[in-house]
Amino acid sequence: MKKIYSLAFGFLLVGCAMKNSKQTADLILHNANIYTVDAQFSKARAMAVADGKILAVGSDADILSKYSAKEKTDLEGQTVVPGFIDAHAHFFGYGSSLQQANLRNAKSWDEILQRLSDFAKTHPEGWLLGRGWDQNDWPGKQFPTREKLDAMFPDRPVYLTRIDGHAAIVNTKALQIAGFNENSKISGGDFIKDNGKLSGVLIDNAKDKMSSFIPAPNARQVAQIFREAQDSTFSVGLTTVVDCGLDYDLVETIEKMQKDGELKMRLDVMLGDSQKNIDYLIKRGKIKTPRLQVHGFKFYGDGALGSRGACLLADYSDQKHHRGFMLSDISHFRKMAKIMHDNDFQMNTHAIGDSANRAILEVYADVLKGKNDRRWRIEHAQIVDKNDFDLFGKYSIVPSVQPTHATSDMYWAGERLGAQRLKYAYAYEDLLKQNGWLPLGTDFPIEEIDPMLTFYAAVVRKDFKGYPANGFQTENALTREQALRGMTIWAAKGSFQENEKGSLERGKFADFVILNQDLMTVPADQLLKTKVLATYLNGEKVYQR
Repeated sequence: MKKIYSLAFGFLLVGCAMKNSKQTADLILHNANIYTVDAQFSKARAMAVADGKILAVGSDADILSKYSAKEKTDLEGQTVVPGFIDAHAHFFGYGSSLQQANLRNAKSWDEILQRLSDFAKTHPEGWLLGRGWDQNDWPGKQFPTREKLDAMFPDRPVYLTRIDGHAAIVNTKALQIAGFNENSKISGGDFIKDNGKLSGVLIDNAKDKMSSFIPAPNARQVAQIFREAQDSTFSVGLTTVVDCGLDYDLVETIEKMQKDGELKMRLDVMLGDSQKNIDYLIKRGKIKTPRLQVHGFKFYGDGALGSRGACLLADYSDQKHHRGFMLSDISHFRKMAKIMHDNDFQMNTHAIGDSANRAILEVYADVLKGKNDRRWRIEHAQIVDKNDFDLFGKYSIVPSVQPTHATSDMYWAGERLGAQRLKYAYAYEDLLKQNGWLPLGTDFPIEEIDPMLTFYAAVVRKDFKGYPANGFQTENALTREQALRGMTIWAAKGSFQENEKGSLERGKFADFVILNQDLMTVPADQLLKTKVLATYLNGEKVYQR
């Protein structure tokens, strides 16, 4: 009898030991519909997280039998995807736009003026700033002029940025502050005139010169800008944002705020094209922390199509004898390419028009020589001559695209380009074929920040109103798997970060999003009803709907 009791007691001890041998996690999610976005695009039911990283993904039985955690969540079949990564945006610019008059989707110049008047009542001091107007949405589609601005604000400078960020309209007070007049000229920009006088519309480098007269925000305002941008981006499931074109002083602010716990968003910052930024990063070296990376630069090849600054190989279809312009001489890009190559920095260049794309592709090719893993990028790659697509693949050049640009521009892009060139614009499937992967972004605040709009535009090729009924140039639509990869693992790869984020695999950061429906299976017309229920970064819940 003693032997039987001893045997039973032994089994009990072994059972307790097995129970206690479970590995401890901080969080377990189970009964979930998890898209890991690994190489096989496999699915799982459960996931364990510890110390900000993924311990394991697998079946419910596997995870629950091997791991224990104080926080255990039954998701009741809800969908989980990797945290969204915006491969091209303006995080600080977006936060700044929240402090300005919102001029998006206004249907006339008069509506712009009314919004501005309302905004001025609650923001009575300093420069009057606004962003988001688009003359292509107005009757006549003509650029505005400054007369009504002058009448409303004779003594207060006004600066209103166009939706694409490549043009602005200002009033007479602002022109006086900058010293601009009818004889002003600038390389890589334009002062639009009306009956021989300045209309107030400034294009590209002229706009940038004017903006240099606007007082910079103080330290308190900068911190607020970053915090507000973070709140909004977490709410739509973004866990990493590539911020294109900051100065190094803002990088140092980001570092301090992240160190102090004020800023949690992971940011990959491209420094702006200036000698001070180049000197800074050469002296300091690449920056790499779990939440911040700085290892490349953003350059501007040409302007935007909407303001006719994009540089084309032939005349604009709706403006004869005009082909847009490069924002710097080609010698500048050659010089920068050598500096980027010699210092092992990533070169990322904005190119919209087919002429600009060809010029930058050729500059890259001269330095890269052939296949490589430097991942130099062309941002936007909107209009590419049919003979130039293969240069992306031949020299391992990464096209970084924003699908909502296609569905925003489709209403008028044909007027600018004509049918033949339009066929090779916003050609995402053609670009994807070059290297087999394609990072996707939004370019916010030029477009909305919501990644689901990116997914919808890439897959369905319609805007949020469901236009056009049959989709826009659907031969260049992406599959749902390609779109999700573009917003996660391929976006991470575009910044050399695919081994630490972008998929839900053991050892990677526990950055993930819980959705209210399965974006991979719901009918296409229901995709935009996909909402973020919760956003986790480093295993920490940073947003809950």
